Amino acid sequence: MARTQRAVSTLVIAVASLLVLTSCAKREAEIKVGEYGSLTGGTATFGTSSKNGIELFVDNLNAQGGIGGKKIHVLVEDDQSKPEEAATAVNKLIAQDGVVAVLGEVASSRSLAAAPICQNASVPMISPSSTNPKVTEIGDYIFRVCYIDPFQGMVIAKFAKNTLHFSKAAILRDNKNDYSVGLANYFTESFRGMGGTIVGDEAYSEGDQDFKAQLTNLKGKKPEFIFVPGYYTEVGLIARQARELGITVPMLGGDGWVSERLLEVAQDALNGSYFVNHYYENDPNPIVQNFVQSYRKRYNSTPDGLAALAYDAAGVLTTAMQQLLSADPKAFETLSGPPNADQKAARAKLRELIAATRDYAGVTGRISLDEHRNAVKPAVFVGIENRAYKLVATVEP
Repeated sequence: MARTQRAVSTLVIAVASLLVLTSCAKREAEIKVGEYGSLTGGTATFGTSSKNGIELFVDNLNAQGGIGGKKIHVLVEDDQSKPEEAATAVNKLIAQDGVVAVLGEVASSRSLAAAPICQNASVPMISPSSTNPKVTEIGDYIFRVCYIDPFQGMVIAKFAKNTLHFSKAAILRDNKNDYSVGLANYFTESFRGMGGTIVGDEAYSEGDQDFKAQLTNLKGKKPEFIFVPGYYTEVGLIARQARELGITVPMLGGDGWVSERLLEVAQDALNGSYFVNHYYENDPNPIVQNFVQSYRKRYNSTPDGLAALAYDAAGVLTTAMQQLLSADPKAFETLSGPPNADQKAARAKLRELIAATRDYAGVTGRISLDEHRNAVKPAVFVGIENRAYKLVATVEP
């Protein structure tokens, strides 16, 4: 009986050892990348679109063998659309999960909460679509693949003044949102510089449901259009309440409008309005159409600009990893190793390669990162008619 028990114990130990070895081998054969985003909360479509875009790119790459025989394993954390949760999520990804790099976020306020953690840990972070300039100012490990708000604010002002021939604007901004406040300020500076006038400037807070007092004040100022640099959740409600109050002028917006839910909420209230996007799904470019068709086949929906940017962010990151493998195989092997001097040096080399990104052929255009780690690329203007989108203009940087 004792001999049998010893044999069983030996077998259990052997199996356990095999499982540990298998687990270690699996960890060594994969590269862990973190992703954080708003999968729940007020901007849940932002996080869902981004997750889908990253997932699509990484799964396609892994199906082709990954990088140097190693598969990319994306660990996803939901920040619930809250800055404090974004910080918690990234802390976990770095300290507990040991990710090599981080992808995220969409909202600038949440990127601003998480980026210092990545910077302090020397872990590269690429935001797909946070446009506030302060995000990359946090440090040299922080990147983005989208244009920034000074450019976005300028092209919106230029479009309103030169294309639509408007000279009187009203603004309705989210005063608790870094993205909204920054974009409103950049638009104001540019529009006034072009000879335009801001006849009214009102504010709300994310989560508000009633905007009639602010809209009534703006109606009395008789603007030719209302600039609403907010997120789709409130924008749809603002548009409907504006029409209920008899406000008929167009609304203009930034890329915070980008969501499949925008027109579900707004219904017909945004007809005749315009916003800035990062790409147009009917662009005949084969890179764009291959992405759109693959996305539709997998998710049964049309990818928005945030999905496209996330796809490109994953592409920029993994291209830098491939370059690291080619230039320094030893550094590539230590990238996912235990935290030590070699690992830190490998991640520093990865950071340098991301920063050197030039002319990456992405879905959202050719991406080159400038000295401030911001993408230099065009903006796309989309018009809304009959609850559908149409391409109006493309503005080069």
